[in-house]
Amino acid sequence: MGKRKKKQRDAATTSVAEAKAQRRLGRSTWKLMDTGATMVGAALAPRVSNAAWRAVTGRKPPASARHPELSTTEAIAWAAIGGAVIQIVRTVVRRGVATYWVKSTGDLPPGMKHLDQDA
Repeated sequence: MGKRKKKQRDAATTSVAEAKAQRRLGRSTWKLMDTGATMVGAALAPRVSNAAWRAVTGRKPPASARHPELSTTEAIAWAAIGGAVIQIVRTVVRRGVATYWVKSTGDLPPGMKHLDQDA
């Protein structure tokens, strides 16, 4: 009977160690995916901002918002459109990666908690 209990204890220890290793791998994978999404968002944002500016104004976006020949109104509009578009692109890309994670694993990404539905 002593050998049987030792085998059970070894199996339990192994499964706990495997679970910890899986969690570490999951956290590392999530960090890599989230970082990649951030980089993709950062690469896309200027292009989307420029396209949004052209769609709204019909003109080429300003090269520099601090240029003295650019009106203050136009500089502020460029900053507002650019800032909003950057945040929207970043949010869409990162949410897409989080949604992919949930569909692939069935769990929220590591470190993310369920929203409180009562609030």
